[in-house]
Amino acid sequence: MDRSLILAVLLLVLGNNVVILSDSLIKLLDGFEAPFQFVLFRQLSATLILLPVILYFRRPLLPKNLRWHATRAHIFLVGTVFMVVSLTTLPLATANAIFYAAPLITVVFARLLFKERVTIISLATAALGMVGVIVILNPSGANIFALAALVVATTLALNNLLIKKLPTQHGIIDTLYLTNLLGIPTALILALIEFAPFDWNVLLIAVGSSLFSMIYAATCVYAYRAADSNQVTSAEYTGLLGAVFFGVVFFAEQPDMRFYIGSMLIVVPLTVLTTMNSRSRVVKAD
Repeated sequence: MDRSLILAVLLLVLGNNVVILSDSLIKLLDGFEAPFQFVLFRQLSATLILLPVILYFRRPLLPKNLRWHATRAHIFLVGTVFMVVSLTTLPLATANAIFYAAPLITVVFARLLFKERVTIISLATAALGMVGVIVILNPSGANIFALAALVVATTLALNNLLIKKLPTQHGIIDTLYLTNLLGIPTALILALIEFAPFDWNVLLIAVGSSLFSMIYAATCVYAYRAADSNQVTSAEYTGLLGAVFFGVVFFAEQPDMRFYIGSMLIVVPLTVLTTMNSRSRVVKAD
């Protein structure tokens, strides 16, 4: 059994459930009309949180080969803006259901952009997961804010794949630090144009959101470096269960039967895929 694959899957499961805490904090901004201010606060707080770690390990504050880091930073910034919009306008579980189109988009982009080998089983698993998302979403109730959530899913997929383009000497901490640092100038310009009044509550929520999001990002960096994307992307769907739980407990959301049917379409194929991949690698090793 390939321990690195199992660890990658487990970390993605953990990360996708931890990030629901970040989404829940953003949900508290319901009715908030200054997304760029929040994004700036989140970028700044994440950078300041990571700075002592960078200094402790004596990592360069601004290393060379930043091209792909800068690209990921701005994709991340766009995704964060649309995430604020979608989470403050859609139910928590519904927004996350759309976010979980990301693994399917990842598999498609992996094939089209990076020529990764995509097995029929992994493609079928991603497709079933997407069917589950559609069942949960109920397309008849979709609106423009659902499109914002789909943009978030696309940015997540792109950034997961671009991890393989990053210099191998840049570790997880370097990647998280640079992703936030390099997006600050653009976030600052957008916040100045927005010109919203300062809000301490928004700052505190941004700091909390940063902490949980960095845990998620760290698990993604490790997982997508340790295994091919088509082997682990389905693990990201499991965070949907966390979204249901937090939506029910903290936001009085009441998922209907479609939600539970969709969740089964997501989780069961994931379990089958992981088991088959593990057995396949054992056979090859023998």
